[in-house]
Amino acid sequence: GTLSSIGDARWVTVARVYDGDTFETRRGEKVRFLNLNTPEIQHRDSQAEPGGDVAKRALSELMLGKQVRLRLDREKRDHYGRTLAQVWMRDGLWVNAWLLRQGYAHLYNFEPNTRWAGRLQKEEQLARQERLGIWKLSRFKEIDSRYVSKKHLGEFHVVHGRVLKTPHRKGWSFQMKGLNVSIPRAYRGYFKSPPRFKRQQRVTVHGKIRISRRGQFFLALHSPYDLEIK
Repeated sequence: GTLSSIGDARWVTVARVYDGDTFETRRGEKVRFLNLNTPEIQHRDSQAEPGGDVAKRALSELMLGKQVRLRLDREKRDHYGRTLAQVWMRDGLWVNAWLLRQGYAHLYNFEPNTRWAGRLQKEEQLARQERLGIWKLSRFKEIDSRYVSKKHLGEFHVVHGRVLKTPHRKGWSFQMKGLNVSIPRAYRGYFKSPPRFKRQQRVTVHGKIRISRRGQFFLALHSPYDLEIK
């Protein structure tokens, strides 16, 4: 599997593709694509999500049996023991960016592994604008914050809307119509400062929709790249 190792870069051979964002090398190493997530395929205890089988099939056709180059970020493995990597083909194709640009995946950022996040964010934005892949499916299409509902609970979504109430100087939360957005204390150190907005400014946020004890919908930001300010 491993052909060479220079710094944090090395070559491996793809032996198996589990789904659209995870594969196994010939030497048995499990690799998870960094900064993205694809819809789930069917497992024993969960149903397939729309677009999951399409992403797996596309990745298999691209990579199975081929040599790819891995590059790692600050955290090398996740809590499942999988290697976290950016992946390139022999011809220079950046597979993480390709998955996002084709609409097979959405951004999924967790600090401190955001070395490539800014460039990948642009690829996802283009796919969303062109409604490619998952972005034309009702499950993943962008939601206006005014229409967030209980059917979205526990799901990842991209939500856009206007800021209703601007946060005070030390505020780490803000309000969109129908959705409260916050930055948990554990992630504030990755932001240069609390976000600043003009009233009625348009923003887009990425994350899971949850509901508070007061019955209000909210979304937590885990990285500066989970927030787009228009």
